[in-house]
Amino acid sequence: MISERMEDMLVSDLDSLIKPANEVAVVGAHNTLDHALLLMTSNKYSVVPVIDEKSRVKGLISMPLIMEAIIGIEDVQFDQLGDITVEEVMNTDYPVVKMDYELEDVLRTLIHNAFISVIDEEGVLTGIITRQVILTGLNRIVHNFEQVYEVKDRNREHV
Repeated sequence: MISERMEDMLVSDLDSLIKPANEVAVVGAHNTLDHALLLMTSNKYSVVPVIDEKSRVKGLISMPLIMEAIIGIEDVQFDQLGDITVEEVMNTDYPVVKMDYELEDVLRTLIHNAFISVIDEEGVLTGIITRQVILTGLNRIVHNFEQVYEVKDRNREHV
């Protein structure tokens, strides 16, 4: 369990962790891989959420998945990018949390993921929580902890 003081130092409030959906680069499940590649390259992302026509999260698409889909036996078949849809190759095992998430769950999940999709009760993307925003909070803690709190070593017998 994360202490209340530590959570307060990491984030001012849990809602401040979420990058709103309207600021998140996403790709539609029915889009082709050439569209996904263009979006991801122009935004310099290696992975983005995949949504359906109702903005519900359906998976993740990544550069490695796109490349894997077009690698042939002897060469890379770039001409196939326009023939394959995102939903054909997307990863459907992806991390999500609902708006009532616990910070501890977010931290544990971000160890192995660059971001977590935040969804509402219908699965609609409301935003993402990035590893970057957590590391920014952690950076603030390690630089300001002793300015905010008096720190003293505990007696080893009580640890």
